[in-house]
Amino acid sequence: MPTRARQRTRTGWTVRTSLGRVSNDAPRPTRTESDSLGSREVPADAYWGINTLRALENFPITSVPIAVYPDLIEALATVKQAAARANKAIGVLDGERADAIDAAAQEVRDGRLRDQFVVDVVQGGAGTSTNMNTNEVLANRALELLGREKGDYAYLHPIDHVNRSQSTNDTYPTSIKLAMILGVRRLNAQLEALSDAFAERGRAFADVLKIGRTQLQDAVPMTLGQEFTGFSHTIQEDVLLLSKVMPLLAETNLGATAIGTGITADPLYRDEVRRQLQIATDLDVVTAPDLIEATSDAGAFMTLSGTVKRSAAKLSKICNDLRLLASGPQAGLGEITLPARQAGSSIMPGKVNPVIPEVVNQIAFAVVGADTTVTMAAEGGQLQLNAFEPIIAHSIMQSLQWMANGCETLRVHCVTGIEANEAKLAAQVDTNVGVVTALTPYIGYAAAASIAHTALTTSTPIATLVTAAGLMEEDQVQRVLSPARLSGIELATGAIPVVTEEMLDQAARER
Repeated sequence: MPTRARQRTRTGWTVRTSLGRVSNDAPRPTRTESDSLGSREVPADAYWGINTLRALENFPITSVPIAVYPDLIEALATVKQAAARANKAIGVLDGERADAIDAAAQEVRDGRLRDQFVVDVVQGGAGTSTNMNTNEVLANRALELLGREKGDYAYLHPIDHVNRSQSTNDTYPTSIKLAMILGVRRLNAQLEALSDAFAERGRAFADVLKIGRTQLQDAVPMTLGQEFTGFSHTIQEDVLLLSKVMPLLAETNLGATAIGTGITADPLYRDEVRRQLQIATDLDVVTAPDLIEATSDAGAFMTLSGTVKRSAAKLSKICNDLRLLASGPQAGLGEITLPARQAGSSIMPGKVNPVIPEVVNQIAFAVVGADTTVTMAAEGGQLQLNAFEPIIAHSIMQSLQWMANGCETLRVHCVTGIEANEAKLAAQVDTNVGVVTALTPYIGYAAAASIAHTALTTSTPIATLVTAAGLMEEDQVQRVLSPARLSGIELATGAIPVVTEEMLDQAARER
């Protein structure tokens, strides 16, 4: 987990981050930067500036910098790149500066300077610190590309040039939406792969008969393959639902600036920046029809968060099932065997725990909690802006990241290696009274109930009791109790014999 600490030196604050450089105890060369609150010393080699420095001082909250989310950094750079190109196209930013900002943004998109995005993921100011961190990094890298010194803002300024025609209130929500699109794509790819893994196990277990359960009590027969195929299908549903959220995230309010009125932006900017963003991302980006509404509304975030929560809860239920089915191995259900990943106890030799499903359960718990955070943050916004988008962004991006990692872990370290305990399942089916349900159309409910009672008290196989009673021929019993018939894969064919009173009386006398 990335961490950050600050140390006061004779030259001001230095930043320790596991994602970037770690300063030594010697004084660090600095440069002087100024803002409306005064002047401060900033590390000379830092690409960030005074606004980022103040954010580092103000928000020592999580020790997690925004660079922990590469998708967000890429999205921020992409939005700034589109803005620079749009400003150049409409003539409000000269070509030299616009091209330098464009080139700096492309470097960040390609993965450079990630360690310079150091502000905390949780911050006040509706994302202003993140926006300013981005503006300063791009400005100072653009200055270098122009052969100038970092901090030469008289020539190229973080706000006047990098942030031209923009506000945090339109660039930040657009950036986090783009980052979430990248996250959803990655999660969907992992969900697809996990669904395929369950489907493969379903095919492998297609003929393995078992007893289904309702309310943890024995129900009727099914195959283990059906159970695993069901897991595959329920995951596939979530892929489809997450895909349907994508258009909501592709709606931008760029050009809205502060509250949606477009103040300080050229009237031509709105359409041009949308066009440039569409080119840069290859997404069907659309401008919101009402920029006032779009700047204050967090509905898209709630929809995405709720959909991810749904997927997490369903995945957690599947993991609960896997742990139950693998419980034991001697005193539990023991129907399947999960791959052994590590020793399960420091005191009980030989114990192996279902650690992979357990970690996915915990991811789901965190996702459910994150959705509650998103809901409260969305509700807590006031008037023309929601000030709590940083915690919304952090909560959703963490959920997307953890869910994708969890799906991959579950697939690679668990699902693909699951084995069926076929002998145990076959023995359970032979004596389980649930099987008798399939015989009721042939022998009647009363006879079936009597057979079930005898099977429970004597542990005699159902088929043996039915044939011994003369209620059905052995070949007919075997046909009706075949895995294909019991599991519903093959519908019963042929006429069902009528059971007479004489047959039932004869069977009762023989029992």
